[in-house]
Amino acid sequence: MELSGTWLAQVADEPLRREFSRPEFDDDGWPEVTVPGHWRSSPQFADTDGPLLYRRRFDDAAPDDGRRSWLVLEGLFYLGDVWLDGSYVGDTEGYFFPHVFEVTDLLRRRSEHVLAVEVGCPRQTDRAAKRNLTGVFQHWDCLDPDWNPGGLWRPVRLEESGAVRITRLATTCTEATDERAVVSLRAWLDAAETTRVVLRTRIGDRDHQIEQPLAAGENQVSWVVAVDEPRLWWPHALGDQPLEPVTVEVADPSGDVMDSRRFRIGLRQVSMSKWTLSVNGERLFLKGSNQGPTRMAIADANADDFRRDVQLAKQAGLDLLRVHAHISRPELYDAADEAGLLLWQDMPLQWGYARGVRKQAVRQAAKAVELLAHHPSIAIWCGHNEPMAIDIEPGVPFSRTRIAARAAVAQELPSWNKTILDHSIKRALEHADGSRPVVPHSGVFPHPGSGGTDTHTYFGWYHGEERDFPKAMAAFPRLARFVTEFGAQAVPESDDFIEAERWPDLDWDRLWRTHALQRFAFDRYVPPADYTTYEMWKAATQRYQATVIKHHVETLRRLKYRPTGGFCQFDFADAHPSVTWSVLDHERVPKSGYDALRDACRPVIVVADRPKAHYAPGEALALDVHVVNDLRKPVRGQVRAQLQWTGGAHEWRWEGEVPEDDCVRVGTVQAVVPDAPGPFTLTLALIGEAPVANRYDALIRAAN
Repeated sequence: MELSGTWLAQVADEPLRREFSRPEFDDDGWPEVTVPGHWRSSPQFADTDGPLLYRRRFDDAAPDDGRRSWLVLEGLFYLGDVWLDGSYVGDTEGYFFPHVFEVTDLLRRRSEHVLAVEVGCPRQTDRAAKRNLTGVFQHWDCLDPDWNPGGLWRPVRLEESGAVRITRLATTCTEATDERAVVSLRAWLDAAETTRVVLRTRIGDRDHQIEQPLAAGENQVSWVVAVDEPRLWWPHALGDQPLEPVTVEVADPSGDVMDSRRFRIGLRQVSMSKWTLSVNGERLFLKGSNQGPTRMAIADANADDFRRDVQLAKQAGLDLLRVHAHISRPELYDAADEAGLLLWQDMPLQWGYARGVRKQAVRQAAKAVELLAHHPSIAIWCGHNEPMAIDIEPGVPFSRTRIAARAAVAQELPSWNKTILDHSIKRALEHADGSRPVVPHSGVFPHPGSGGTDTHTYFGWYHGEERDFPKAMAAFPRLARFVTEFGAQAVPESDDFIEAERWPDLDWDRLWRTHALQRFAFDRYVPPADYTTYEMWKAATQRYQATVIKHHVETLRRLKYRPTGGFCQFDFADAHPSVTWSVLDHERVPKSGYDALRDACRPVIVVADRPKAHYAPGEALALDVHVVNDLRKPVRGQVRAQLQWTGGAHEWRWEGEVPEDDCVRVGTVQAVVPDAPGPFTLTLALIGEAPVANRYDALIRAAN
């Protein structure tokens, strides 16, 4: 029985808290809210941080003898207390997984019922020591900091089972070869009394069953199913994506089904060595991007939204999306499974947390595995994004020097978040799912006792110049193993919220607070004062973002497997009207950065060491030229390089074969810069079965 739809709600106060759960309570005049949804999506509650009291009346006949009834809240943001007909049912914590309560006896007492839920999502006043595990939804510089995600954001319903219910189920593919796949299942079965059951599992056309004695109460049962000659699931760059239907049933000895679960699984195995991922034994250089919530009000997103984002990622040549510091809706994982797009799945932890959250974080790590482990698209678990206890809020001025110093200290010295919390989460993920690599935290540099993890670097935005990136990676190769954040902000095409007619006197404070625009960085890299019109400045921001993306990606692809295993540009698409690092705005209109990302992520590219911005006549120039081949076959062709200047040009040609899944230096462009002030351009072209071109621009300065 679905209980979603129109509910009544009111902001909580102490008198209401004491009375609202009683069936006879008079809720006449209470505003209506939609479930599933966020309370701020309702005009009456658009400005409140709650908590809110929800009520829903319904009629339901008592279940038949021997049947059991269960109240299921698919998703509650973030804390909840639940009553049915005035009786307290239980409490909840955690937004992304279902909360289930048995209500058999309560439903048998009467036919008219009232479900009452207090929902709280308190604002985190100390952002360096947060207590809600809500990740980016309550602390991120790409979302409106005044938004509150609170509410019953996923469906609510009543379910029935027999005397035994499958309360929890975790399914992982632990082995997959052409000869055999092994699926491991672990179920928690709630039995009304001591009994024996038959557990029946069907994967594709493979049937398996075991008999199992159960004690009254909760029982944990584990078993494996082998599938001979399986159809292997592959990332889209390597093969097809067959998905096998799975049915798990618990039946009594006579064969009557008491409860069942149905879902799909992809049969594949993943591993990671030295930050290089392999799928079914095939290594894959990962080209990726970070993806925040598809919408800030994630309850309002639908399956088409997620399919669209996944397809746009594939069209950009990406193999991977990093689900950045949140767990999304089921539709994302289904779309990624079907499309063969891999996911780096973060837990919903970002920046600093209070010491009291460790037990809850460990619990939620296990819940994430139960909810998502059957999805073949999930390739990597990550416990915590940037575990530095730093309180940054958009629109609130801060000392960048002080923040940088605190971040450096947090990177190098032990801390509770990094050393205790994150490794507890890592152990919990590994215990619950031994089939995938687990990263304790993201964006942690090498420090005493650890070689660090993946790298976050913002050359050309928060520090330095974008041209410094290759030199930094050459000086510290360990930082180049896997770079998961880099980029620059750019003004989007869907920009009504900016009020461009006010140029140059935009409401910069509002744009920073609500829409993420970082004026302090633009003033350094793309100063608004340098442009007479808003359109000129907007175009310049997009050109700059495209430049940063192009050259970062080309640098990392030249380092393919030596030592780089992949990258994730930051970030892919906006969740609300914003000026961010995204390459797609909130309406999914591409910025120039999307084209740059797509071009740099083609399966075969020809690239050169980047020329300097300026050259002097007579200066020696030497630029190595590489061909990067991600295809699973060799590429043969001719590379042509042409250096052009005012009044002259010179050309080089090399011919040969680039092995599959490799990067090869094909030659070097060597020249003495002529005395010809003006544009100085290097164009590259690969002629053959995988034609592709590239271009680099510089200037020759006039001789003194």
